[in-house]
Amino acid sequence: MLTDLACRTAECDPDKPRKRFADAGSLYLEVSAHGSKRWFWKYRFADKEKRLALGSYPDVSLKQARLDRDAARLVLASGSDPAIKRRVEKIAALQSATTTYEQVAREMHGVKAALWSSTHAQQWLRCQEKDLFPWIGALPITEVSAPVLLATLRRVEARGATQIAHDLREFAGQVFRYAIASGKALSNPAADLRDALRPHTVKHVAAITDPAAAGQLMQSISLYQGQPGTRAALRLSALIFQRPGNVRMLEWAWIDGDMLRIPAASMKRKKAGKLNGRPHLVPLSTQAQELLADQRRLTGHCAYVFPSVRADDRPMSENTINAALRGLGYGKDDMTAHGFRAMARTIIKESMGGFEADVIEAQLGHAKGGPLGEAYDRAEYLALRRQMMQAWADYLAALAG
Repeated sequence: MLTDLACRTAECDPDKPRKRFADAGSLYLEVSAHGSKRWFWKYRFADKEKRLALGSYPDVSLKQARLDRDAARLVLASGSDPAIKRRVEKIAALQSATTTYEQVAREMHGVKAALWSSTHAQQWLRCQEKDLFPWIGALPITEVSAPVLLATLRRVEARGATQIAHDLREFAGQVFRYAIASGKALSNPAADLRDALRPHTVKHVAAITDPAAAGQLMQSISLYQGQPGTRAALRLSALIFQRPGNVRMLEWAWIDGDMLRIPAASMKRKKAGKLNGRPHLVPLSTQAQELLADQRRLTGHCAYVFPSVRADDRPMSENTINAALRGLGYGKDDMTAHGFRAMARTIIKESMGGFEADVIEAQLGHAKGGPLGEAYDRAEYLALRRQMMQAWADYLAALAG
């Protein structure tokens, strides 16, 4: 067996290109005529004699060479070729060193974006570009550890954007899971940060939920002195309590007698639901039908029920309803365009009675929870929803006096 002294003093014979000095277990030190010294381990695999390079002496000491030999023997005992295993590991290490977080994120986005809604796909990439790529985008993805990712998310928290920080952790986790599946990473550091971020306090949308205050709101709307179309949009928002985007982008083609049919593509759904789902049906009360009949005299020549005041081929601005509410004296902490939904849901459930929560949720267009999800057939509620929408319109009228 070799000793450290023997390794240091080992020399090649002058008349030979190299000389081998054997240690135990088929380990040997090869000394060249130029004086270089390298460790090799000789073994047999698939009935062929092979050797595995273990590094140069003295960078790799005798003790370390023996440890590397023993590790390679374990690989061989498991049925694998140590030389091939090392080659694969080198390729994987090289790939990891040259594959950055940004490259993997953009690759994943290219694969997944087709399955997402266009809005989510754009938001996902925009958040990455703004808050993650500048700090970790250029790092090899295998070097983005939990502390490195946390430090990046802390920058977002520092500006008060706690919800965005939580979203970014989830987005980063998707990237790492994709990297693991595609052989570019071995772990997901985002998963280790589940409890490391500051909790996000959900701020509910401002809404009037007291019946008396709702009556005052309806009175204020009836006295609104702005654009007639804006006043009509305010009233319709209260009567049908659909999402603000569906109200302002309402098209005449969606109205079928006493029924509003909002296309699946215009609903807040996952991409599959937008492509394959049924339209959302909204029964129209007599008050809503009368309002729309009056509005048709003004904008019936347009595609939109509430077109922009600047161009008939564009819908009302997304800020119009909120601006009108501010003009009526309702601050952003009092009432919003989205607040008409909360107003209806709360008052119908708590003050009117007689209508089950599932009926109200169906009218709001909320997806049914549980394993059936959006595939759940809500047609059985249509008769009840007709009753509820008329009762709600009558109730609002009575509140307004």
